[in-house]
Amino acid sequence: MNPGIRLFVYPVKDIAQAKAFYSKLLGVAPYVDGTYYVGFRVGDQEIGLDPNGHKQGMTGPLGYYQVGDIKQSLQMLLEAGAQVLQKVRNVGGGRLVASVKDADGNVIALMQDP
Repeated sequence: MNPGIRLFVYPVKDIAQAKAFYSKLLGVAPYVDGTYYVGFRVGDQEIGLDPNGHKQGMTGPLGYYQVGDIKQSLQMLLEAGAQVLQKVRNVGGGRLVASVKDADGNVIALMQDP
């Protein structure tokens, strides 16, 4: 079974201001609180704040589908007609991410945890 979208990452310009806002909105303190990323856990959902997101071309929040094998899932999407936007990369702690664009230009992001 596909667990669905488990992570939403928001590009932010002011990480301190965004951290304060999302702490109030979500009602929890961040479990990751760095200058490069702030992450919140709400149940099974993770909300992330990326101060470099705009520089990487993000124009809004991006949902990451949790997968068991990111390379296999990426290949399956490519065979279905997707185009790679971001190759598989380790973003820390063994978490792998990648993204593709479907035929309509929609961005689909994948994530695999260790």
